[in-house]
Amino acid sequence: MKILKTQTLRGPNYWSIRRNKLIIMRLDLEDLAEKPSNQIPGFYEGLVEVLPSLVEHFCSPGRRGGFLERVREGTYMGHIVEHVALELQELAKMPVGFGRTRETSTPGVYNVVYEYVEEQAGRYAGRAAVRLCRSIVDTGTYPSEELAQDLADLKDLHTNAALGPSTETIITEAEARKIPWILLSARAMVQLGYGVYQKRIQATLTEHSGILAVELACDKEGTKTILQDAGIPVPKGTVIQYVDELAEAIEDVGGFPIVVKPLDGNHGRGITIDVNSWEEAEEAYDLASTASKTRSVIIERYYRGSDHRVLVINGKLVAVAERIPARVIGDGRSTIQELIEITNQDPNRGEGHDNVLTKITVDKTSLSVLSRQGYTLESVLKEGEIAYLRATANLSTGGIAIDRTDDIHPENIWIAERVAKTIGLDIAGIDVVTPDITKPLREVDGVIVEVNAAPGFRMHVAPSQGLPRNVAAPVLDMLFPPGTPCRVPIISITGTNGKTTTTRLTAHIYRQTGKVVGYTTTDGIYVGEFLVEKGDNTGPYSASVILKDPTVEIAVLESARGGILRSGLAFDTCDVGVVLNVAADHLGIGDIETVEQMAKVKSVVAEIVHPDGYAILNADDPLVVQMAERVKGKVAYFSMNPDNPIIHDHLRRNGLAAVYENGYLSIMEGKWTLRIEEAVNVPVTMGGMAPFMIANALAACLAAFAHGVDIEIIRQGVRTFKPSENQTPGRMNLFNLGSYHALVDYAHNPAGYEAVGGFVRNWRGERLGVVGGPGDRRDEDLILLGQLSAQIFDRIIVKEDDDTRGRERGEVADLIVKGITQENPHVKYEIILNEVTAIEEGLAQVAQNGLVVIFPESVSRSISLIKKHNPISDNGLGG
Repeated sequence: MKILKTQTLRGPNYWSIRRNKLIIMRLDLEDLAEKPSNQIPGFYEGLVEVLPSLVEHFCSPGRRGGFLERVREGTYMGHIVEHVALELQELAKMPVGFGRTRETSTPGVYNVVYEYVEEQAGRYAGRAAVRLCRSIVDTGTYPSEELAQDLADLKDLHTNAALGPSTETIITEAEARKIPWILLSARAMVQLGYGVYQKRIQATLTEHSGILAVELACDKEGTKTILQDAGIPVPKGTVIQYVDELAEAIEDVGGFPIVVKPLDGNHGRGITIDVNSWEEAEEAYDLASTASKTRSVIIERYYRGSDHRVLVINGKLVAVAERIPARVIGDGRSTIQELIEITNQDPNRGEGHDNVLTKITVDKTSLSVLSRQGYTLESVLKEGEIAYLRATANLSTGGIAIDRTDDIHPENIWIAERVAKTIGLDIAGIDVVTPDITKPLREVDGVIVEVNAAPGFRMHVAPSQGLPRNVAAPVLDMLFPPGTPCRVPIISITGTNGKTTTTRLTAHIYRQTGKVVGYTTTDGIYVGEFLVEKGDNTGPYSASVILKDPTVEIAVLESARGGILRSGLAFDTCDVGVVLNVAADHLGIGDIETVEQMAKVKSVVAEIVHPDGYAILNADDPLVVQMAERVKGKVAYFSMNPDNPIIHDHLRRNGLAAVYENGYLSIMEGKWTLRIEEAVNVPVTMGGMAPFMIANALAACLAAFAHGVDIEIIRQGVRTFKPSENQTPGRMNLFNLGSYHALVDYAHNPAGYEAVGGFVRNWRGERLGVVGGPGDRRDEDLILLGQLSAQIFDRIIVKEDDDTRGRERGEVADLIVKGITQENPHVKYEIILNEVTAIEEGLAQVAQNGLVVIFPESVSRSISLIKKHNPISDNGLGG
């Protein structure tokens, strides 16, 4: 077996609308292409021995063990690799379940599609699945040590890619509320929401977290001073920078016992508590000084009691956890070292933050803590006897948390909320030491020992004991109060032809509302009137540029076939999804072999329409009409034919439509008709002479109207949008050259040729075509371009693109000529392969009052050649 290609999908896609995170592995079965599993000796037995958990896969039989039944009865290796890739992720604690395997048009080559949790782990799982299956085919088994290594590698990949437990908690809550999120490319920041409504977080810092408050919280001595001035109980302490100040500092705080900690430390690093002797104090000073960036050390009086973390969000207490330092409890038999190993076997303990609890590690600090209790690693504790491994209670060093939210005294709630507001933090983790959290701090000599910005949520979300608390909910309530939007309206536009013109016209209509419109097209990314990035930008990357822009209020996104197939859409839902048409273009590319399969690609845009939104569908295209069955939102149709039965039936049901009737672009709903404008007064329709441009205009108007744009704004938009090289480069750009006209259009498929032909056939005068086609199209498609050219033009110049896309020079031209001669052996044609020369010849040869139509590879180059002939600025139609 050979992996030919691996793709990662990250949004709604051809394979699944709901399951966005998929791997597509193009797999050549090679020598196994004709060998189902029941014909491979020992394969079934070897697979069951290596992965007995595959019994849980239902597969098509729909019952436990169903997949293994298929293997025993005989199924092909692509299908088996799919299930193994899923199971390896399951065993590595990444729950997945969706998979599909389909043979491509190339015999023996399959698309193996399966779900993933983390991208790199998902891709690794596919490679490991192929290795495992190949090994069982060749040897009857897969070494257990290799399987163990695969699972360890998968877990490492998952852990390394994890955003952290606090971030994950917030994202999970956001997803539950249908708030979209995007991982930004710097500083582990996450964007919640789209466009102008976005908010950003970094762990539990938000854009509401003021820098003054964060800096103050990081200054432990400054925090204590501010709180002390506010009358809040804090430990008595002082800051020193040299060891020779230590004795005086201990005396200042009232003598032993003391706490020694770094001024600017975190996660409990460098802290020693309950220091009772000069020797311990010196050692603790060295530890704290090393952990402090400024070498500044805090000496505080030690207050006896339990360590509590109080979480305050947006001024309100939301959770309290008692934190107990890493410890082991004796059983009367085991050494402390053995007890640590037993404790670490708890499945809830992992490395770092990848699990509910963190494994206990033995280091210099833990040995010192043990020594102060009179223990070593070889000590055997009595049953129930406790030995602590850490002085501080941080979960990151192996501590545990017990929920005390319902136990805290009301006065302590008041103090905690006052502390957060005094420091100025929107999210504050307040460390409280008190012997009894159920009593006021002043009654039991309790104190606020620290205030933390960006506090961890793990101890509250998954405490070792007690109720889990949804502490992410108040964060989202703060960032997005009830009734606050989190998404900008998204209008997604797809189809074989007309996408860019429709996108630009739709964006132009929305710009009349005064809002900032971000839009993507095949010629660039735009925000408002400005170009962000030039080039073909119709995929998920360009869409995310718009959705991440904090100034964008409306997103109009051209969504082409390539991006949907390569990565999926960049958004999970849209307010309006427009499908213009589906034609035989790009077939044979990306394993899309039929126009019906292409329709399924395009239908992704219609299927993700929000239940309250609209799918705008072409009633004149049967493949597009069929998409209505899969639309979750509402459906509106557009048509060039007022007598279209689909339109009639839809209106009879009080549906919404846009129709070209009696020379007008009109909106219809139920029994009433609202005329927008006469087509001859809509510049994009070329004076009403370009039927496909009328259809594009209908779609754009209907999209805006369905989304609530006022009809007068739509009318103003269509009247002021002109198909020039500035507004729509390469889309029906007509140039008046005095004695003749030149038309540039980026048509490159039969449907595009036919659409332009609808305009050209109305021209009164000679029609000369400079034609070509992309080399990656099928032979039959290029022959059809020639046939259509012979139907449309009086004379033809056949040229080729500079990039032949894998074909021999002259091969594309020969196929087009074949189509020309098949359709009309008498038509005049010549072959000029160089595009520049062909265009120059066409401009030189066209007759008086004629029209030269150019289908270019390079739109900008073609327009530059035309402008050398000094076109008249009125851009009149003539003819």
